[in-house]
Amino acid sequence: MPATPTAAPPAPTCAPNDGAGAGDHTRVPTLDWPAILAELDAYGIARTGPIVSAAQAAALATLYDDDSAFRSTVRMARHGFGKGTYKYLSYPLPPLVAELRRTLYPELAPLANDWQERMGLATRYPASHDAFVASCHAAGQLRPTPLLLTYGPGDYNCLHQDLYGDVYFPFQMVVLFTEPGRDFTGGEFTVVEQRPRMQSRVEVVTLAQGEGAIFAVRERPVRGVRGHYRVQLRHGVSRVRSGQRRTMGVIFHDAR
Repeated sequence: MPATPTAAPPAPTCAPNDGAGAGDHTRVPTLDWPAILAELDAYGIARTGPIVSAAQAAALATLYDDDSAFRSTVRMARHGFGKGTYKYLSYPLPPLVAELRRTLYPELAPLANDWQERMGLATRYPASHDAFVASCHAAGQLRPTPLLLTYGPGDYNCLHQDLYGDVYFPFQMVVLFTEPGRDFTGGEFTVVEQRPRMQSRVEVVTLAQGEGAIFAVRERPVRGVRGHYRVQLRHGVSRVRSGQRRTMGVIFHDAR
């Protein structure tokens, strides 16, 4: 991955948070960040606890039906990605989504830089998300990547990594919009860690409505007897058994 450029065009801006959940903000500032970062560092994934309200989650879920809010739609079965549908939001992002990107990023950037150092990688990430998105745009990655996903009975998402170009941020987040047990069953979020010369390790995370999980996009450092080494991670969703599961993926880098 190339070093972050020092000069780039300005990142897209969004209006104050007056969209889904009008008048409200996310719960990012009130999260237990020392605990989240410690778990993320140890396992490559961490639950956030409630990050948006149930009302905000429900409002964002209904946005899925407004095609004007999206730049593209992907039907997973057509591409062998699984079964279900997801849509990439277009710029300008809904204010609540833009706020999540803007406020989560600076909490995660110090750990991202620490991981880069431990993995022996040269790239360092700037302190603000606007500066990071500017580096994406300088590399020709201009399209927004936050997406909304819908799964019905029998739908699932194969293990994958969300990489859209040479420039990427090592963390992303999933937020659950619907309530497990009430709106759907099954559909557990799953991360598989592929360790060199060892069997893979699996993390299965069950979220509540409005709760998020932050996880590694591609790899993370693990301490070994001779220092740190890299392990690869992929994420997916198990089969939905009944109902409808709706989520949002918050990805910090933009796409080509």
